Amino acid sequence: MYEGIEREQLEEKLAEGDDFALVEVLDPEEYRDTHIKGAVNIPLEEIGKEAKKRFSLGDELVVYCASSSCAASPAAAKKLDRLGFNNVYDYEEGKEGWLKAGNETVSGEDPE
Repeated sequence: MYEGIEREQLEEKLAEGDDFALVEVLDPEEYRDTHIKGAVNIPLEEIGKEAKKRFSLGDELVVYCASSSCAASPAAAKKLDRLGFNNVYDYEEGKEGWLKAGNETVSGEDPE
């Protein structure tokens, strides 16, 4: 079962350089527009196929989307959970919460 992760926890993980994958599940255009530094882009429609290629079932994955009202990251977390990934977290506040807290984002990068 996936769990939620709070912004403070995510900030700490990023600051400490923890070994995890931060995944934005929005479309590539939205990723290029702005995303959390260090995130990779796997759109919701591709999450199952791409996650199996890129990650092991035990890898720690944090997914996020646009905001707490966006349903993409919970859907991605559920799908990853059903596929057998057992270390999945959903950052529900998404980019909106990240920016409201005064954290920086980056833009202009092509999705990985």
